[in-house]
Amino acid sequence: MNIRKIIGDGKTEKDYLSDVRGRGSDTDRQVTAVVSEIIDAVKAGGDKAVNSYTEKFDGKLPKYFEVPREVINDALTDADEKYVNALLNAIENISNFHNRQKEQSMIVPMENGCILGQRVRGLARVGLYVPGGRAAYPSSVLMNAIPAKIAGVGEIVMVTPPLSDGTPNPDILVAAALCGVDRVFLCGGAQAVAALAYGTETIPKCDKIVGPGNIYVATAKKILFGTVDIDMIAGPSEILVVADKNANPSYLAADMLSQAEHDPIASAVLITDSAEIADKTVEELEVQLEKLSRKEIAAKSLENFGAVIVMPDIDSAIALANDFAPEHLELQIDNPLSYIGKIDNAGSVFLGAYTPEALGDYYAGPNHVLPTSGTARFFSPLSVYAFTKRSSFIYYTKEALRDAKDDILTIADKEGLTAHSNSVSIRS
Repeated sequence: MNIRKIIGDGKTEKDYLSDVRGRGSDTDRQVTAVVSEIIDAVKAGGDKAVNSYTEKFDGKLPKYFEVPREVINDALTDADEKYVNALLNAIENISNFHNRQKEQSMIVPMENGCILGQRVRGLARVGLYVPGGRAAYPSSVLMNAIPAKIAGVGEIVMVTPPLSDGTPNPDILVAAALCGVDRVFLCGGAQAVAALAYGTETIPKCDKIVGPGNIYVATAKKILFGTVDIDMIAGPSEILVVADKNANPSYLAADMLSQAEHDPIASAVLITDSAEIADKTVEELEVQLEKLSRKEIAAKSLENFGAVIVMPDIDSAIALANDFAPEHLELQIDNPLSYIGKIDNAGSVFLGAYTPEALGDYYAGPNHVLPTSGTARFFSPLSVYAFTKRSSFIYYTKEALRDAKDDILTIADKEGLTAHSNSVSIRS
């Protein structure tokens, strides 16, 4: 395994991180063309088109299109008790955190008799895409379904590819049952995303689509944004670890590998003010890599998009982290809480030696659906807010409108909108 070692000089490290941030961002025209064709076919052909693509890509049709409720219940009944208890504990933590994000509607009575306000309510129906096969992650069900339920979403519809024998992944069904997913359909890929966006004879049309997927799923969500809302355009996963001279190299290497094993184009970067820590971490990466079940994937990730960067001090390391705006940012430094106010750009921040990124993936409570590829500069983690919509309302009395008349007419005249002016003046 080879991993870049960079001595920060104010330019080299920034150029490198800029290149890493842009990985996977180029639109694949061939993929876009294929996905566009699938979307058009599903829009026109509904269930028949979805089943046709399922048979084409998965080899055969699943045992059933919609998973019967008794199958979902049986999966929960037959599940390993330890697994169920682990999910229940995670659900409790995730629910406790997201319940604090609930917004209240507001009504503001004014002294002049006017009333202003905002009404907040959950979306009517949300589609949840859950990958199947090797990339089956029950934790994604928790992180997407729980905030949707708390937001007051009326119905959650899940789509997931069938296993090779045509049945659903039972671990995913257990998570769906515990989180209150309403309906589950066995289909995946761009065709499933299109079905959620447009609706078919069987799959209901959704207002928003959330959940991770491969490049075809991500491209479909991107194309369909506007027809339906989406969570975000997710890029390859990434972790950036800032460490000082007192950090434990074995912890640093373990956490870098926890992201590198996701994908050959995932990125794991260490920034430290200690050359000794940098060298020892590279040694630990070599040792721990050999023990991983996905070591080939992790090795490619580290070689292509990993780096160990030595900066003059922790302040310059923090500045570089802000410039990169990583999905996951770990601060394995002394007094990490004293730096939280200096972190402006990060999806989620993990503070201290005993807060590995995996804790956030599965258990702690904050959402693990995070902005990638530098978009943490302007995007936020998935939350309850993402599953609500807001409408404002206004009530004015005749007297209040009369008092505001001159100002409104002045602005409308500047814009040359005489009908706007008339709609006010006709009432006075």
